[in-house]
Amino acid sequence: MYNVLIVDDEPEIRLGLKLKVDWERLGLSLAGEAGNGAEAMDWLAQHPVDIVITDMNMPVMNGISFLEACYELYPTLRLIVITGYEDFHYAKAAIRNQAKDYLLKPVTQDEMTEALSKIVQELNELRTERDQHAMMQWRLSQYYMEIKEHFIVRLVKEEVDRESMMRERAKWFQLDTWENRQVRFITAGSMERLHGESQGERSPDKMRLPFEMFCREAAEATNGLFHVFRDANYLGLMHFVTAASELELEAFAQNLHNAVTHHLGFEPAIVKGQPVIGLRQWKDGYLSALLAWNLTGNPASKAIQQQSVMEADLSEETAKVLQRYVSRGDLSSFEQAVSKELHAAFAASPARFVKLIFQLYLMLDAMAFTAGITLESEEQLWIRPEQVWGFDTAAKAQHFLNKLAGKIILGPEKDRFDADHSMIQAAEQFIQDNYMYDLNLTMLAERFNYNSSYFSEMFKAKAGKTFIQYITDVRMAKAVQLLDETMLSLWDIAELTGFSNASYFSSKFKRMYGISPSDYRLRLKVPEKINTQVPKK
Repeated sequence: MYNVLIVDDEPEIRLGLKLKVDWERLGLSLAGEAGNGAEAMDWLAQHPVDIVITDMNMPVMNGISFLEACYELYPTLRLIVITGYEDFHYAKAAIRNQAKDYLLKPVTQDEMTEALSKIVQELNELRTERDQHAMMQWRLSQYYMEIKEHFIVRLVKEEVDRESMMRERAKWFQLDTWENRQVRFITAGSMERLHGESQGERSPDKMRLPFEMFCREAAEATNGLFHVFRDANYLGLMHFVTAASELELEAFAQNLHNAVTHHLGFEPAIVKGQPVIGLRQWKDGYLSALLAWNLTGNPASKAIQQQSVMEADLSEETAKVLQRYVSRGDLSSFEQAVSKELHAAFAASPARFVKLIFQLYLMLDAMAFTAGITLESEEQLWIRPEQVWGFDTAAKAQHFLNKLAGKIILGPEKDRFDADHSMIQAAEQFIQDNYMYDLNLTMLAERFNYNSSYFSEMFKAKAGKTFIQYITDVRMAKAVQLLDETMLSLWDIAELTGFSNASYFSSKFKRMYGISPSDYRLRLKVPEKINTQVPKK
C-alpha cells in the first residue's frame, strides 16, 4: 500500500476528496491530512508518505512554497496539485516542481481516480525495478562468493598453472593486498566428531548445515577480514583464512565458539595454523591448520605445531613424486619412497614422525577423493586421529599408508565398468567445478590416471558428448545464468566462464543458440525465451 497525505485548508474539501476515491482498490492508504503547507511539512517529517494531494491557495504556507519545500526535501514524493484558479503562475510552479497532475476544482471522482491510478502504476513499476535490481545484486553477490570460495580452495589444494592468472583472480576477490601480508588459516569442527562421540538428534553430522551457516555468517560479519571456505574432502569442517591480528583472531574464534555452543549445543574445536606469507604458501598454511585440528587434544600436538611450516617434513617435490607413483600404479616405488621418509622422521623425533604421517595421509586422502574412491571410517584419520598414536613404529605407519595407496591404485580394477563410470562422473564434476579455468583433455586424463586417447573415447561414450562439447555446454549454461541474473559486461562473463575473450564467446553463443548474447539480453522481458537446455551444435 502507498501512503497518501491530503493538504487543504478547507475541511469539507478534504472530506470530499477522501470520499471520492476507493483507496483500498487502488492500493492506497489515506495516511493523514493537513490544513496548510506548514502542518504538512511537520507531518512529512514524522511519517512515510508516497503521494501528496495539495491545494495551492492556503494560509501560513501557500502551495507554491510547499511544493518548493517538497521538491527540495522529498524529491521522490509524487504530487497532485488541486486549485480553484486557472492561474498560469500556479501551473508553472506545479510544473517546475514536477507535480504529476494539475486538477481544477471541483474535481470529479473519475479525474482523481485516473490521476492516482497513473501514479500507482508508476510507483509499482519503480518498485518492481528496484526489486529486480536488488535480486540481481543478491544473485551476483552469491555467485561472487561461490567463485571466491572456489578460488581459495584451488589455491590451497591445487597447483595453479599460471602465476598471472592467480594474481588476476586474487585481485578480483580483493585478496591481492594479502600477497605480502602474514595470513593464517583456521579450521573448525566438532570436538565430539574428533573424539568419536555422538549426541543423538544433535550429533555433529545432523548439525553440519547449521554449523556451516554459523561459520559463513561469522565470516560475513567481519567485512572481509575473514574469508570462509569448505573443503569437500572433509565434510563437517569449515575453514577460514585471515590477515587479522592475533587479538582479532582470538576474538573471532571465541565469538564463533560461544555462538555454536549456545545455539547448536555442541562444543567446536577451533584451531589455527601457522602464519605464512605469499599466495603460493597458502597451501602450507592450510595444511598446518588441518594438522592442528587433527592433533587437538593429543599430548604431542604442541611439539608438532612448534615446527615451522617452512620446515615441512614432506617437501612439495617429494609429494609430487609420491603422487606420480600412485597415479602410475607403481606401488613398489611408492612403498620404498615412503619407507625412507618415515624411518628418517621416526629417527628424528616423535613429533616429526606424527606430522609426516598426517601429511602423507592428507595427500592420499585427496587423491582418493579425486578418483571417486570412498575410504572406510577406520581409514579416515581426520575422523579418528587417535589411530596415529598406535603407529609406534615406522612399519605400522607404512602398512596403513600402503593400504590406502593400494586401494587407490587397485580400486578401479575391481570393476572396470563401474570404476570407469564413477571416474567419468568425477571428471564431469571436476569440469563443473572448474569450468572457469583453462581445462584440456590431456590434463584431465592425467589427473585420473588414464591414457588421453582412451579417456577421450570413454568420456564420449559415457557422457554422450565429446569433452569439448561437454565443457562448452557447461560454460554456456553458466553464461546464460549470468546474462539472466546480472548486468555484467560480455567481457566479464567471458572471463568468468572460461572463454578466451568476449568475441569468441559471442560467436560461440550465436552459433549454439542462434542469437547473440546482446540480443538475448534484449529478449529477457519477452515471455518466450530461447531454449538453453538443448543448444544447437
